[in-house]
Formats: sequence, structure tokens, C-alpha cells
Amino acid sequence: MFENSYLKKQILIVEDDREISDMLEKHLHELGYDVIKSANGEKGLEIVRQGIMDFIILDVLLPGMNGLEICKEIRKMNNYIPIIFLSAQSEEIDKVIGLEIGADDYLTKPFSIRELLARIKAIFRRIEAINQDEKEHRILECGELRIDPLKRKVMIRGKRVELTPKEFELLYLLAYNPGRIYTRDLLLDLIWNYQYKGYEHTINSHINRLRSKIEIDSSKPKYILTTWGLGYWFNDSITY
Repeated sequence: MFENSYLKKQILIVEDDREISDMLEKHLHELGYDVIKSANGEKGLEIVRQGIMDFIILDVLLPGMNGLEICKEIRKMNNYIPIIFLSAQSEEIDKVIGLEIGADDYLTKPFSIRELLARIKAIFRRIEAINQDEKEHRILECGELRIDPLKRKVMIRGKRVELTPKEFELLYLLAYNPGRIYTRDLLLDLIWNYQYKGYEHTINSHINRLRSKIEIDSSKPKYILTTWGLGYWFNDSITY
């Protein structure tokens, strides 16, 4: 079994291009990360199942299982692991699919190693910010909705709701700041970072999916409300 170092974060690279894999390993080592590599999708997933990873860099097109299939399997697991997709496919629909099945970020080949490293650091910073709230263990209880940041667990009317990482971050941000209106651009900055300008429809689809999961009638939402022309906000009239 693979064990995490107390000092170093452990990153798994699942990439069948040896040159890319070796380059990533070199730069990640220079930043102080421990690195494990796999060139095969199924073997990469087995590594995830055997040990605790802090981060996964995942190629989309792989021998064995492809990256999308691996991501879906990882998101069925109890522990949350951030994932960045690497892909030679540059179509917008591919990026949207990758993000909506649970990836935290998506880079198209060829990519800048500096940009990749910057995005990894940004994701770790977001996680640390959430972990700070988790240390306070502020469970949000809003009507029949209960959000536990420590366990990344959401309950509605006594039943657990399965959310993707981005859906959870979006819901937690809104519920943590009830009454504040967030534009789609601001939500992109806070949850997806600046590089997704032009992907505002991703916010719409995530809001719609959240409503379908937590609202009794998603056409008449009680929790996540819309102010047309401005943005989305969490209903601050619900008793906390």
C-alpha cells in the first residue's frame, strides 16, 4: 500500500506519453512533491484504490480505461482527490464533459508546464481554504438542508445527496454567504478560476443540477435563487 508522507503531497501521473510523464515528474519533484507514475488507465485506478493520493494528473486518452472512465470511478469513492485532465482534444464540449463528470481542471496539449504547476497550486490553495473552514467544523443547517464540510457530505430531508467536487464547492460557497448575489463571472473566478472565461453556461448547468438534487421542485427553487440580470444567491430567509 502507498502511504502519504506527512511533509510531502503525493501526486499520481496517469499518462502514457513517456516524455510528458518524465517532464512532469521532474518539475513536480523540484517543487517538493512525491510522484507516482502509471502509463495504463486500469493500473492507475488500482494505484488510487490502494493508497492515498493528494492529487491526480490524468490523461484522457489512455490504454485500458480512458481518463473519463477513471474519473467517474474515482468520484464514486468516499475520499475527495483533485483531478486535472490532460488531453489532445481541444473541443469545448470535451472540456465541459471533463469538468462536469468531476474533474477540477482541464488542460489541452501542448500545454505550458508553468501554467499546469500554477493550476495545481491554485487547487491546493482552494482545498486549504476549505480545510480551514473544516477545522472550525461549521456545519451549515438551512431548513431541510445540511452541509458538513469536514466530510464533504450533503443531506436533504434526511437523505444523502451525491455531488461532484465543483457542485459541492458551489453549494458551500453560496450557503456560507446567504443573501450575497454572485455573478456567473465571479463564480467562475472563485470556483473554476479565470481560465474559464466564456464558459458561463457551465455555471448554469451546475446550478440546474444542484437544484435537481436539493429542491423539491427545481422550477420553483427554495434554496438557490436567481436575480435575473445579476446572478445567483442562497436564500437568506431560511432558518439556520
